[in-house]
Amino acid sequence: MAAKRNAAAPEIEIVREAAPAGTPPPESAPDDGKIVLARRVLPPRLPIVPLPVRPLFPRMTVPIVVDQEPLKRMIADIASSKPAVLGLVLARERSEAEQENPVRSADLYDVGVAAELAQAAQAGPGGPIQVLLSALERFRIRGIVREEPHIVAEVDYMIETEMADNMELKAYSLSVVKSIKELIQLNPLHKEELSLFMSRSSLADPGRLADFAAALTTAGGKELQEILETASIRARLRKVLFLLKKEIDVSRLQAKISRQIEEKLTRQQRDFFLREQLKAIKKELGLSKETKEAEIERFEARLKKLTLTPEAQERVNEEIEKLRLIEPVSPEFNVSRNYLDWLTILPWGVFTKDSYDVKRARRILDRDHFGLEDVKDRILEFLSVGILKGNIAGTILCFVGPPGVGKTSIGQSIARSIGRNFYRFSVGGIRDEAEIKGHRRTYIGALPGKFIQAMRVCKSANPVIMLDEIDKIGASYQGDPASALLEVLDPEQNRDFLDHYLDVRFDLSNVFFICTGNQIDTIPRPLLDRMETIKLAGYVQEEKLQIAKRYLIPKQLQAHGVNKGRITITARALREIIDGYAREPGVRGLENHVKKIVRKTVKRIVEGAADGARIDAADVAELLGKRLFTDEALYKRPRPGVVTGLAWTSLGGEALYVEATGVNTGKPGFKQTGQLGNVMVESSEIAYTYVRSLLDGDPRTRHYFRRNFVHLHVPAGATPKDGPSAGITMASALYSLATGKAVRKGLAMTGELTLTGRVMPVGGIKEKTIAARRAKLRRLVLPEENRKDFEELPAHIRRGLRVDYVRAFPEVVETCFGRAGADAS
Repeated sequence: MAAKRNAAAPEIEIVREAAPAGTPPPESAPDDGKIVLARRVLPPRLPIVPLPVRPLFPRMTVPIVVDQEPLKRMIADIASSKPAVLGLVLARERSEAEQENPVRSADLYDVGVAAELAQAAQAGPGGPIQVLLSALERFRIRGIVREEPHIVAEVDYMIETEMADNMELKAYSLSVVKSIKELIQLNPLHKEELSLFMSRSSLADPGRLADFAAALTTAGGKELQEILETASIRARLRKVLFLLKKEIDVSRLQAKISRQIEEKLTRQQRDFFLREQLKAIKKELGLSKETKEAEIERFEARLKKLTLTPEAQERVNEEIEKLRLIEPVSPEFNVSRNYLDWLTILPWGVFTKDSYDVKRARRILDRDHFGLEDVKDRILEFLSVGILKGNIAGTILCFVGPPGVGKTSIGQSIARSIGRNFYRFSVGGIRDEAEIKGHRRTYIGALPGKFIQAMRVCKSANPVIMLDEIDKIGASYQGDPASALLEVLDPEQNRDFLDHYLDVRFDLSNVFFICTGNQIDTIPRPLLDRMETIKLAGYVQEEKLQIAKRYLIPKQLQAHGVNKGRITITARALREIIDGYAREPGVRGLENHVKKIVRKTVKRIVEGAADGARIDAADVAELLGKRLFTDEALYKRPRPGVVTGLAWTSLGGEALYVEATGVNTGKPGFKQTGQLGNVMVESSEIAYTYVRSLLDGDPRTRHYFRRNFVHLHVPAGATPKDGPSAGITMASALYSLATGKAVRKGLAMTGELTLTGRVMPVGGIKEKTIAARRAKLRRLVLPEENRKDFEELPAHIRRGLRVDYVRAFPEVVETCFGRAGADAS
């Protein structure tokens, strides 16, 4: 192969085995007598090392790190062989999942460079190998010899010829050098690389110049690989010029951004020095004090108004002395200052004066809430005991009831009636005990717990603190907040409450705690034992009517900017809303419907359709749409196998309907549906067994049960149901089905049934009675042992209801079906 070629000669010659350009092949002796070193001969087969980011160009020396075991063994083998040559090929981009697997030959580009191993050093036993490689010539992969343990490929070398006498290439080279110089002016970091290149090369080697210029840019691996694969030196120079122009534009933009940042930093430094000079001048003139001294004086001024405990006083003194020794620029200064700020802002020994006036408390409760007389009496009894003791503390109240019955607002009324500050926060969903007891000061951004924060907000040591949604408190790997609350809500422990952030005991024994929840079952038992529970069952229709007139309608008229009297909602309309759209125990739904009516009426007034409005019952459907609740046909046309029961839920009481039917299959059977819980399934099986045994003496009913498959269903199948209180209801449905007799109209029942027919007491009598009134049921069947519970209900809830108390199921049969039904059994 000739060492020099004329301008018309090809720029690249493909050979199977070669030495670098300008070096005669070893098998032919050149005329000038030069001898080729054996280590410079390039073999036809090369072990391949994949490059992850950028390709390497010929005649460049770079260090790389090899950490894969197969490649490390390959490097060790090559280092001991002559010539120590390997192939470097860029790997194609792969997904994150594919990057976990070794690079295969299919992942490699076709063109790479052969490189001589100049130096290899391992960083400790088993560590990665640091390799110094000197790139020699391009090659194109002709075939893969093997994949394991590392890739070995057969290659064809792409040897460049000298083309110094080509004027077109010389022009291209001058343009490249000019662009590089322009780039160096914008980014001086490349100056040393250019000097090193110019000392070793010249414009007589345009191919090498193109490779150097490409390596100088920050282009991506794919663009650089395209340069590497370009065999034509002319085309390669053109592509390199394009890359250099892009790099120059990026460098100009980078320089512009750097200048803007430097100008901004210069202004900030100037402002800083001016402020420091101003502070020094003010200090000399006595116009201001240092930040540290001002902070300490502020803390000391606060302490004069407080009565700290000895422990707290000692800790404050220590922290103030510590603050005097710390420089304001120290990070510890802010930590100590924040800690002192919390210690001195808390109301140590600061109390509001309690109002010991039961009559005033009664007026406030009556003004803020309609009905709930039993709840008000319990609250006034509690306040009376506190007045007699001279201290309203030590007991924790827990209001339990469905949403919208006024639990939170009653707590606010209590605070107003005794003249204390009020603070409310929800513990529902809290899963970190640090929310209760604070974070330790070792953590960045640490804060005290909710109770210490409440003390700071209330600015008194005896506020009323309400813990909403205590039945929804959670637990996680971060701790159990319910257990942390035990210390807070225990009168024997909360006088020495220790917050993790304060690390000083604070007295919470003077705080009046009120908790709220929807149900007792999910409140942790140790927590419940520390509370006095007051149940709020809900409101009947007349109570809701008065609440809407006195509170909800005036509130919504004011909220919508409507003068009193411009919009009138009649009592008939309110009854229609309550009965058809808002049968829930609370008044939140009722308020939303009133809000909707006012909003739509205001729209009509603004549009000029009317100057005012009077909403009657006939207008409700037009404003609110179709009724959500209708009078069920079960009340109007009783039929065998259908019985109405009463159930308690976390949202209040509800009417529960039980249906039973039989299918003549020739053999007995029983199943139940309606998403019933385990307890309710057992109750249904007890009812089925007892009714069969009760009616076994009647040949007709005995034959019915032997020949029919009985199916018991509780409608609203999407709603989970459980509990034993539907026992007599399910038994009555089965009895009615077997005897073909329907229960009396307007009758509902509740009670647990035993296997021997005894009727056991149940809970939630108030909620169930209110549900019966809402459903217009006027006759109830209750267990005898629940007589006292019913008689304790307010008179307006009991009014108009007939109650039959039963001890055993035969009495239920007599009440539901008359004497004839009892005789049949």
